[in-house]
Amino acid sequence: MSELTLEQLRTIMTECAGAADGVAPDDDIRDIEFGLLGYDSIALLETAARLERDYGISFEDEAVGQVRTPQALLDLVNNALADAA
Repeated sequence: MSELTLEQLRTIMTECAGAADGVAPDDDIRDIEFGLLGYDSIALLETAARLERDYGISFEDEAVGQVRTPQALLDLVNNALADAA
């Protein structure tokens, strides 16, 4: 896989932690903080674990803990994918 898209991330997040609060399926959530979307740190760690398992990548829990928005998580994942290639 070359790059994780926002739509793919949204699907994984929904499967791991449920749908984002007050957000329509086609809203651009990339720069909205996870807390405002209704995702807590546990939901983010569950999503990160799923991404690691599904895409064969790994990143430090500390790095995941510093991620505040879907765009930041996309950047983290896509950098890990590029490093693994």
